[in-house]
Amino acid sequence: MTICDFHKTLFIKSAAEWEHLPNNPIIEIAFAGRSNAGKSSAINTITGLSKLAKTSKMPGRTQLINYFKLHESLYLVDLPGYGYAKVPEAVRERVQRMLGRYILERAALYGLVVVMDSRHPLKENDRIVIDWALERDIAVHLLLTKADKLSHQQAQETKRAVEKTFVEHRDQISVQLFSSLKKQGVEEARAWIAQWIKEP
Repeated sequence: MTICDFHKTLFIKSAAEWEHLPNNPIIEIAFAGRSNAGKSSAINTITGLSKLAKTSKMPGRTQLINYFKLHESLYLVDLPGYGYAKVPEAVRERVQRMLGRYILERAALYGLVVVMDSRHPLKENDRIVIDWALERDIAVHLLLTKADKLSHQQAQETKRAVEKTFVEHRDQISVQLFSSLKKQGVEEARAWIAQWIKEP
């Protein structure tokens, strides 16, 4: 898997309802995270395409399920952000229902990247999402973003603490530090995603 493959990632569609999700049977690797965790920025950094996933200074912007094609056999999926209150209650409830249904029922979902601010990891909603994936025996990669905001020692201590939390699930859950600003951890994240690519 080469870097240029990620650079060829293409936006496919946005889905507001379950019925609008693609029905072609290829692998999906989804990104989930709190609305201010840097999820869209992480997708852009990993693909090397700065405008692929829409980013905003206003958390909660992603309210659709967005599909990007990385390979003939693999979609990257940007799930709606969670845990942000400044959107209408009805919208927030609809988005959260769809998020839960996607993780719990989407047959094409093979791996889940849970994006968390390394300064504030494992909030309640993060744990709920991770538990959903564990329930389905889906591989989980925890991306601890904004690592540049911590000292090297603080970042390593945070990573170890998160790993310790899931020591009983170490065969299913992996953890890494990441920084979109400093391009830290990009190759590690790409390697985790690339393992799911199957030749058509």
